[in-house]
Amino acid sequence: MELIILHLYPDCMSLYGEYANVAVLRRHLEAAGVAVTVCQAGLDDVPDFSGVGFVYMGAGTERGQKWALAALGPHAPALKELLDQGAPALFTGNAMELLGQSVTDRAGKVWPCLGLAEFTTQETDRRVPGDVIAYTSLWDEPVVGFMNKCSHTAGVTSPLFDRLTLGEGNEGMGGGEGYVSGNLFATHLTGPVLVKNPAFTRLLLTRIFAHNGWPLPDSLPVLTHEQEAYQMTLRELSARTGG
Repeated sequence: MELIILHLYPDCMSLYGEYANVAVLRRHLEAAGVAVTVCQAGLDDVPDFSGVGFVYMGAGTERGQKWALAALGPHAPALKELLDQGAPALFTGNAMELLGQSVTDRAGKVWPCLGLAEFTTQETDRRVPGDVIAYTSLWDEPVVGFMNKCSHTAGVTSPLFDRLTLGEGNEGMGGGEGYVSGNLFATHLTGPVLVKNPAFTRLLLTRIFAHNGWPLPDSLPVLTHEQEAYQMTLRELSARTGG
């Protein structure tokens, strides 16, 4: 079993140590017997989507996001073809916004995006940094994470997280957060989200195995102390909400 992970633009989209999402996923895959190759595409590179089994892009500054958009835009058809074939992918932080139709910046300039989803994003003057507890129907455990955004994303019909008890959703307080379509997952959560949420990592592992037609192991690997760290974070954040 062999897998290629394509990490898009770590040179400008790894603001909160987002590379660790790739590192922790790789460690789990290798513990499950998969030989993993991580390929990085920088701003000056032409990304090679051939044979790729997982795609990742992390968070960047607003300026870095526009650099990544300019670099990836010409290759959107190749990315779409890969995703249409069912290859799993994860976009975190403001990388999520690039999947939609457009981002309108604070000066009113409209930046056409990849067009892989119907939503649109409006940047705002209000930055929202803070911790998050979120819930999804895709797995049982709550999600913990961190968010630092200055935007509203409207028109998401299939949010990754159905509700939040701490933090803001796509359009502010209330409602869902993130985006999911098949094996494409996106969320503004950073921090990095897979390191903090072993259940999310396990879901991605099952999707990767299923996409490749590999038999799923009887039990997926659990890294030392990852579940304990998750439980501690969840307890601390829940205490702030009275949960």
